[in-house]
Amino acid sequence: MKTTTTFLAILISAFSLAQTTQDSITFDPQKQLNAAQRILSGNYGQAVTVGAYGELTYNQPEGNNGELDVQRLVLLFGYKFNDKTQFVTEVEFEHVQEVYIEQAFINYNVGSNVSLRGGLMLVPFGIINEFHEPTTFNGVERPELDNVIVPSTWRELGFGVAGRFNNISLGYQAYVFNGFKSTSFDGSGGVNGSLKGSNALRGGRQKGVQSTIDSPTFSVKLDYYGLPGLRLGLSGYFGDTQAEDAVEDIDGANIGISMVGLDARYAFQRFTARGQYVYGSLSGTEAYNNLTGRDLGSVLEGWYVEGAYNLLPQSKEQRLFAFLRYEQYDTHADTDGGLLRNDAYNRNDVTLGLSYHIAPGVVVKGDYQFRDNALAGSNVDNRLNFGLGVWF
Repeated sequence: MKTTTTFLAILISAFSLAQTTQDSITFDPQKQLNAAQRILSGNYGQAVTVGAYGELTYNQPEGNNGELDVQRLVLLFGYKFNDKTQFVTEVEFEHVQEVYIEQAFINYNVGSNVSLRGGLMLVPFGIINEFHEPTTFNGVERPELDNVIVPSTWRELGFGVAGRFNNISLGYQAYVFNGFKSTSFDGSGGVNGSLKGSNALRGGRQKGVQSTIDSPTFSVKLDYYGLPGLRLGLSGYFGDTQAEDAVEDIDGANIGISMVGLDARYAFQRFTARGQYVYGSLSGTEAYNNLTGRDLGSVLEGWYVEGAYNLLPQSKEQRLFAFLRYEQYDTHADTDGGLLRNDAYNRNDVTLGLSYHIAPGVVVKGDYQFRDNALAGSNVDNRLNFGLGVWF
């Protein structure tokens, strides 16, 4: 009994010492780290690192009941085997009832600015997919562009390399992943399609769950940080979707994906701004839609711009950002064959709100969203949102 008690005391002490200190990551995009990067940055001298982030949200669509939700709670764990080898994992609880592994990968430092990685990892595309901890972005909800076009949180199994060329202020990531799952048998002789017009590729994420693969995909991200206060990103994702063996050879079972994105983050004193543009070209959608009965578009396109201003003096630890974001996104920017473009999928949102960082790692948010689409006579509900976010 005494031995067990001593062991538990040592374990609790180690985990307490290992908890990371929250960075002021919102205010300098060049030094911004996400959860995994912060664990990999040195574990603050500890072999074991423990942390978490989470969001509680309230959404009130105009004229409807509101919804309260523990949207997500993510537990972060890292272990440093030696100076070269580390392991990072994130365990996510969504809506108090679903459990996922968001990341689980090994990082091996080949050199001071070169690392090899393998496992379940985030696809490095845009801003939010890698930087989605609630203290790192304005707005209770993530931009819709990063929901229906960049299907955040987008993670898959793969391997690759990451690092930076400090002499030219350029960071890089390049990975080979398994791709989206496009089709499967429905059990009665028909074919199910995982991809559709309203949210494009989102339903095809395999998330490391017994993922099928027959055609690897390629993902690359470049980040430039050579100008004061500015961080620029260029993303690319290329390859074919995956289908179950029994469906693989049917015409229309797979589609090709070529997607590129540009993003920018800027900060100067109390002002911050960010923006993103994404263009995706999907090939083979006519045959896919004929096979599955879906309405997948052949071109996805979207962008947003956001500006924010800290209303409190720079000398204060607390920050109060007033922000405005405009986004335009269309999952039917073009269609193939006889499929008509659905103007309901051509959407735009204006989000106006406040983000109050009451302490490093704790944020209180509120915003109002004016939502619309290009379909004549449509009535999209505007929405009021409130949220609490933590990261430590």
